[in-house]
Amino acid sequence: MDGERRTDAGLLTIGAFARASRLSPKALRLYDELGLLTPARVDPVSGYRHYAPAQLARARLVAWLRRLGMPLARIREVCELPPAAAAGAVAAYWERVEADTAARRDLAAFLVDQLSRTREHTEMTEPHTALTMRCAALTDRGLVRTAHQDAAYAGPRLLAVADGYGAGGGPAATAAIEQLKTVEETDLTATDPLTALEEAAHRANRAAAPSGDAATGSTLTALLRAGSQLALVHVGDSRAYVLRDSGLFRITHDHSLVQSLVDEGRLTPEEAPGHPQRALLLRTLDGGPAFAPDLQLLQARPGERYLLCTDGLSAVAPPEAVQDVLTTAADPAQAVRDLVALAHAAGAPDNIACVVADMAAVGETAQG
Repeated sequence: MDGERRTDAGLLTIGAFARASRLSPKALRLYDELGLLTPARVDPVSGYRHYAPAQLARARLVAWLRRLGMPLARIREVCELPPAAAAGAVAAYWERVEADTAARRDLAAFLVDQLSRTREHTEMTEPHTALTMRCAALTDRGLVRTAHQDAAYAGPRLLAVADGYGAGGGPAATAAIEQLKTVEETDLTATDPLTALEEAAHRANRAAAPSGDAATGSTLTALLRAGSQLALVHVGDSRAYVLRDSGLFRITHDHSLVQSLVDEGRLTPEEAPGHPQRALLLRTLDGGPAFAPDLQLLQARPGERYLLCTDGLSAVAPPEAVQDVLTTAADPAQAVRDLVALAHAAGAPDNIACVVADMAAVGETAQG
């Protein structure tokens, strides 16, 4: 029996090594191909792999790290580190896992809540619950920039923020919102609000950069109210949030290089603000034919407070501080003033634009 498990040189066969390390022979063959766990000897005739007993410690470490869910490329790096550094790397990896899990938990809670609201809405006999919207908008140049390229709007049915860039960034942001404002004149009882908003967004894209010059353009994030529904259009790295009893949720996803690196696991959320290319956008209003905004239909309810803002706020203010302002401000006008003050307290290195809106049922008083 012992002869089956050990070679004459004292090496373990792949089967014996698999049992001892609790890794399958298939996994061992993969780790060999990846250079993660190379056999001590490969028979030149049969191709059988043989492992030294001293390799068991590395193999067991690999098995444990795989149970943590660590990617193979990262496991290779950890295995090459001395024990103290490897311990630090594992701790850092797990901190990131916990942060990612918390973010996904918050997103899952938002989706459960949103889908539940949508189901309840579709089961109602009345097609819409009438809502009123109390809102305010404010822009600020900030403390560093000499030019002001942000724009914001809070109207009877439309909320919007835009962050221009390039030589004509300010006019681009303003032109985009001006085009979007025309949707307020649309009869939304006869037109799907999401379709109407999408068409307006395409007009905004052409208006923001009429020459099609990608060096000038703008972000755009907007909400259009139709009864109890909110149509959302979003492109760039401005953001939309909703404050509900269960907390503050971000309902947009940044179209930026840094966000794509975070999504791919190549950058942590904590590292993102300090990345040298944090301002590089992957999708914007640039006048081009490939314009593809995110579109979403949300179900609004009385008591909710919505925030739209450019990265002049979101890039410098922690979510906890933003939530605190939104929770405590008496009304939208006070909220936007407090949010701008929050950005100033953090140095306000960029222009700031924010819109806050409270939802209330017709006949009721809006939040605050």
